[in-house]
Amino acid sequence: MSLRAAIATAALIATALAAPPALAGDYASFQPIGFSSDGKVFGFEEYGIQDGSGFPYSTIYVLDTQTDTFLPGAPVRARVEEDGGALPEARRDARQRAAPLIDAYRLLDTPGLLAAYNPVTEADAAEHRLRYDAFAADPPFRKTFELKLEEKTFEAQGICKDLQKAIKGFRLVMAENAGQPVSEVLQDDARIPESRHCPTGYRIGGVVTHINDDGSQVHVVMVLVKSLGFEGTTDGRWIAVPTWPGR
Repeated sequence: MSLRAAIATAALIATALAAPPALAGDYASFQPIGFSSDGKVFGFEEYGIQDGSGFPYSTIYVLDTQTDTFLPGAPVRARVEEDGGALPEARRDARQRAAPLIDAYRLLDTPGLLAAYNPVTEADAAEHRLRYDAFAADPPFRKTFELKLEEKTFEAQGICKDLQKAIKGFRLVMAENAGQPVSEVLQDDARIPESRHCPTGYRIGGVVTHINDDGSQVHVVMVLVKSLGFEGTTDGRWIAVPTWPGR
């Protein structure tokens, strides 16, 4: 091989290694922001690159953990709709827009604990079951919890009816509470909100915990919602299901 050919080949290899892989679905990442000091408010960020358009996006959710509803002004969404837009730009924009809410409840002061994480990249992990300890401690002091998720089938309605015959909902149950067997229903879908965008499945993605000064606990279960994406691929977006064990 000539020197010129060798240089050209090396350049092609370097370009291929530097280029991002072709997207095969848009699975958003999530980042916990934190809790209010009393645990009654929780915030998290969801971010990624849209499959198809290639636009970077970031959404910040701030919710009341007692009523499982968004606070006024949330969610806060940002998207960079231009060629070459960078994900950090979308994330900074979302943080700036959400700053009044984050600051009002001092969410950065109380980050909580990512007690369990079950990403879609974990090949051998169970999608619908997660067992975790509420806080880090030596074995005699740990408090173990278990979650189980069951998917439910609904007839497709609205725009989803033109895309698929059925959509999925879920029933989320706490099967173990601080080491004791229980059967506590945390969520049981009776209908599917349009915000889930024709869901096709779910995964228990993680749990963020916070222990308050009075000893009470709030756990936020992060559920990954799978839905129809660009050209038949899958989108993954996050919803938070809060619970107060022991209440």
